[in-house]
Amino acid sequence: MYTCANCTVLACASGHKENMPKNCPMRQEEKMEEAFAEYVREENNRFYITSSSIEAEGYCRWPRLKETLEFCRKMGYRRIGIAFCKGLKKEAHIVGKLFREQGFEVVSVICKAGGYPKEAAGIPKEHKIHPEKFEAMCNPAAQAFLLNEQGTEFNIAVGLCVGHDSLFYKYSEAPVTTLVAKDRVLAHNPCGAIYCSEGYYKNL
Repeated sequence: MYTCANCTVLACASGHKENMPKNCPMRQEEKMEEAFAEYVREENNRFYITSSSIEAEGYCRWPRLKETLEFCRKMGYRRIGIAFCKGLKKEAHIVGKLFREQGFEVVSVICKAGGYPKEAAGIPKEHKIHPEKFEAMCNPAAQAFLLNEQGTEFNIAVGLCVGHDSLFYKYSEAPVTTLVAKDRVLAHNPCGAIYCSEGYYKNL
């Protein structure tokens, strides 16, 4: 079992492989070589190099939004997809506007596309937010299918629900990055809970 999150050596980052822990995944040399081979494949190489170049160019200077925009520019993408949550419609509007101002075409699809009631997918009434009212189900598969149909080259997820985002990634034909990770309690900053986990809120 690999336990990198508990490692105190980090031989991978230091380059001193002689200090590897006994359960270090780097000891799986065949698996490491198999993975490394993916980066030199033609379909991945430029994508990976561009990602790393963006990391260096904007390191501790650019917010993720600018990193995303510059990555799309350097990759030569023209048509960008935005899959967003209804609750972040304003944010998705601003993101789309910024990309269009930089010369991109932007296709955006809301999570409620289709307008199906939650009950249609088998969601029990008691698992709705407002059990006695109509609630449209989130439809990440449709978001992916519609962006696929529009030929987007790169998709941006803005605030999709946990699990719904996973289904969107599964069905999107274009590569996906997450610009906003939804956290309704912490102003969409999930790290807030992590940073507070050993402080005032550790008992929660």
